[in-house]
Amino acid sequence: MATGPNVSGCFTEKDGKIFTYGDDMPGVITGHGPVGVVITYERNGTVCNWRPLSDRLVAAGYRVLLYARKRTDLPEDVAVAMGERLSKEKGVKRLFLVGGSIGATSAVPAAEKLGSKVAGVVGLSGAIDLADASRLTVPLLQIGSENDGYGGATDLQRSHDAATKAPDNQLHVVKGASLHASDLFRSPHGPQVLDLIVAFMDRHKG
Repeated sequence: MATGPNVSGCFTEKDGKIFTYGDDMPGVITGHGPVGVVITYERNGTVCNWRPLSDRLVAAGYRVLLYARKRTDLPEDVAVAMGERLSKEKGVKRLFLVGGSIGATSAVPAAEKLGSKVAGVVGLSGAIDLADASRLTVPLLQIGSENDGYGGATDLQRSHDAATKAPDNQLHVVKGASLHASDLFRSPHGPQVLDLIVAFMDRHKG
């Protein structure tokens, strides 16, 4: 059990800078580098579920912000606030927004609100509103599994088809599976999913 400042018991001051926001909700900024990544987890998830991605991104030279949130908080609003927070860190020049499930769905309108700071959006198992997708003007990577009830193949394909202004619009569907959001990391497909995300960010970080 973590003692002292921590986020959900799995990120401590050894990992990076612990901060609080709102009603004393915790977050962490870990890693270094000029490109930041804000991760917004799925409705029933925690930051701990996203540790595999965070560790991989930090190793690849990205600065990563993860945060806990109340179920009553609107993920889009908090993602925007976290993007603004991370962009003010010394040396951070660009941002990626990454989300799972509702976090992925809300990452696209959040990116639109953050504007030119955003280098791209990565969504795992999201059901992105088609109007939001149609307005997106930054690169988009969607990953999910074929039979997922939310953010499955049909939802991902619709968002992919609507995102006609995205300069790079990638879609990867794990066939025959029903893995949701961060469950992908702990599956046999985890290494491939992590590789896809890092390759996408490396290509578009500027």
